[in-house]
Amino acid sequence: MNARLNFMTSPVAAKAMKHIVAASRALAESTVPASTRELVMLRASQINGCAGCIDMHTKDAAHAGESAVRLNLVVAWREATVFTDAERAALELAEEGTRIADAAGGVSDAVWANAAKYYDDDQLADLVAQIAIINAFNRGNVMIQQPAGDYQPGQHG
Repeated sequence: MNARLNFMTSPVAAKAMKHIVAASRALAESTVPASTRELVMLRASQINGCAGCIDMHTKDAAHAGESAVRLNLVVAWREATVFTDAERAALELAEEGTRIADAAGGVSDAVWANAAKYYDDDQLADLVAQIAIINAFNRGNVMIQQPAGDYQPGQHG
């Protein structure tokens, strides 16, 4: 299976992608735990059906020490007992931020208030940026049908 096209062969698209990658790398400085950010990226990628990002974030999280149980339960986090309240708030924010079109008002006040119980304004900004960036990656990869399965942990970083 091959992708429909290679972003990096288009001068304009390659330049745009480099900026998105740079924005993503800047979030490594966030005080939101890396494990929480990986869970958020994994959940958004699951919702969007982005095989490439699911492959990447599952493998990167496992390589960083995340358990298989938690990774397997991200898709059903509401019923899972293995996530902290803060992680659950971040996952809920990721879901509503990814499914903006499904709700008339986007992210609800209740979901935002719940996330604000666990994250300060800087961390909320970081989470919003993380969710927006992973959704951009997801949408691009889904449109070009980026194949998945061969990713090696740390390959892009």
